[in-house]
Amino acid sequence: MLDSLLNFLTKTGVWQLLFKEGDQFTLAGRGWMFNTACWQTLVMLLIVGVLVYLAIRRGFEPLLLLPIAVGMLLTNLPGANIFHLEYFIADEIDYAYILHHGGFLDMLYLGVKLGIYPCLIFIGIGAMTDFSPLIANPKSLLIGAGAQLGVFIAFAAALLSGQFSLAEAMSIGIIGGADGPTAILVAKTLAPVLLGGIAIAAYSYMALIPMIQPPFMRLLTTKKERAIRMEALRPVSKLEKILFPLIVTAIVGLIVPDALVLIGCLMFGNLLNVCGVTDRLSKTAQNELMNIVTIFLGISVGATASAANFLRPQTLLIIALGLVAFSISTCGGLLTAKLMNVICGGTINPLIGSAGVSAVPMAARVSQLEGQKYDPTNFLLMHAMGPNVAGVIGSAVAAGFIGSAVAAGVFLAWV
Repeated sequence: MLDSLLNFLTKTGVWQLLFKEGDQFTLAGRGWMFNTACWQTLVMLLIVGVLVYLAIRRGFEPLLLLPIAVGMLLTNLPGANIFHLEYFIADEIDYAYILHHGGFLDMLYLGVKLGIYPCLIFIGIGAMTDFSPLIANPKSLLIGAGAQLGVFIAFAAALLSGQFSLAEAMSIGIIGGADGPTAILVAKTLAPVLLGGIAIAAYSYMALIPMIQPPFMRLLTTKKERAIRMEALRPVSKLEKILFPLIVTAIVGLIVPDALVLIGCLMFGNLLNVCGVTDRLSKTAQNELMNIVTIFLGISVGATASAANFLRPQTLLIIALGLVAFSISTCGGLLTAKLMNVICGGTINPLIGSAGVSAVPMAARVSQLEGQKYDPTNFLLMHAMGPNVAGVIGSAVAAGFIGSAVAAGVFLAWV
């Protein structure tokens, strides 16, 4: 009876938190020693608490941060054994073995590893996105492209730091696009060990846009520029709305084939919304599909943030480089809009440039709020939505370019 109780004791999470197999003492016929790494688990549980607080109390991206926090909790509880990242980072993944021996989170993570969740998320985003401001003002594409500057600057900084491989540096750089699903899709392919840190950094900075962007907006623009009133956008016909996703898909597929999967899903979702004959599918993509996939994606990504993978100096560097990437992307969009304002004779308010990152529609709202501080009657929201949705396309194209560059060995000379 006593042996059974002792054996049960050694299988509890508390015991496995405090002790591990060793030669300090013997209990239940096995040797044990004090687990000096138990502090790592406690730190991860503290981080889980912080994420839950930020999601619930502060409202920072709660739809993603809360599932991520739960995934981190599940994977860091000792003895649970429900996720095995080592299954997915092998040179040759044995999917049959995973299906037979994997835990609950292993099954969910298959959707991340196979790139299913980010693509489904993009279908939902496309169904919820109105591309009319971009169609009415195609010049917004240039601002969206300029706002991808941080992606490449952060990639170069990560590579030059000497702490990351080429693939890992590229995964970190994509944080600058302020696009969580794209960052996850790139990281799961190029740097699965860093996925947890990259995802948390990406979504945290997306939530902090109202705090991060305004200082750069005031720094890089004058009061006169912030008060510029832009002309109302022209009406966009239904035919234009239908042709736009088809044309964009074809062009991107021909130029950057590796970006086609994300752009294709994004434009398919948008086509469901604008064609007028698939309302049921559009509403499902916007609601049920998005909600279900968001839950699976968040929990799966959180599960990769185990203490061994997350509590490393590289994680702090990822967070710092992510902030650099996001800040430079904001500046890139602002400077592009500022240049376009000069070229176009003072008709473009440079504040809409900060919306070139793909955090829709939060970045556009920040442009609107900042502009109204200098002219309460100035309405910039729809003008800012053009660069904002262009940023969604831009981040997906940047991710495709990164994938193509890695496959072609373009940056091997840097290593």
